[in-house]
Amino acid sequence: MNLRQLRCFIAVAEELNFSRAADRLHIEQSPLSRIIKKLESDLGVVLLERNSRGTRLTWAGQVFLQDARRMTLAFEQAKANAKSAAAGYRGTLRIALSDGIARTRLIALLALCREEEPDVEIRLFETSFAQHLKGLHDDLYDAGFALTDQVGDGIIAEPVWQDPLVVAVPTRHPLLAHKRVPLHEVVTHPLVLCHPEVCEGCSRQLERLLNSVDAQLVVVERVTSHELMLALVAAGYGIGFSSAAHLAACRYADVVARPLAGDSGVLTTYLLRSDTQPSEQLSNFIARANQVA
Repeated sequence: MNLRQLRCFIAVAEELNFSRAADRLHIEQSPLSRIIKKLESDLGVVLLERNSRGTRLTWAGQVFLQDARRMTLAFEQAKANAKSAAAGYRGTLRIALSDGIARTRLIALLALCREEEPDVEIRLFETSFAQHLKGLHDDLYDAGFALTDQVGDGIIAEPVWQDPLVVAVPTRHPLLAHKRVPLHEVVTHPLVLCHPEVCEGCSRQLERLLNSVDAQLVVVERVTSHELMLALVAAGYGIGFSSAAHLAACRYADVVARPLAGDSGVLTTYLLRSDTQPSEQLSNFIARANQVA
């Protein structure tokens, strides 16, 4: 088994179509089929089933896909580590990002790290929350940021940043009569909310907030990015939720931010790491993350 076989298998497993996978890999379909058959022969298991209805992964193939992704990522990280060492770096931190972390917080943290410990390289990986947790368990990441602390055994979630929730409102909207908008008024209008699978942590925090109000919600769209939420709000589709830190990095002329009335809620960002003794470099990184709060 070699790295080329793994990459070919991943492409076929993700496309579930040999022709598209061959195009993606820039090879002909026939050699791709031979590579997959050789891999299956080496392993002694069937990874893919092909019939008139298409291609699908066997259960063995599904299990192997996760390990294949992990092995190829580990190889890429090994190459990057060697290049970093050659460039003069004395260490590397692999930081995962999920749930759309506020850019202003991240920028301040990275700038502080470069100033105080410039010989430590920081690599960022944008990933889903599920892959974020798996990567921490598999030692693919040293730490990460997410918007939930529901992480299970073996992972520590420490709250590092808290930002007041605000509502994103189209210009000339009746809610702008309030300097601080009551939540029970917000939920009487159509809402643009984050997608619960893509922005899992943010969705959970907003769900807890919205469940505190006895109202029948009208959700006009579930979006996968902060930018798309603001675009739909600007177009008048509905009201969105954000944080002061998120909106500080965005400028939409047709969107106005208003704080929520009372103690309606904050958006908490958590630093996630494995439940082991952190290295000196990671301890310094965590201290700086708390410092920029």
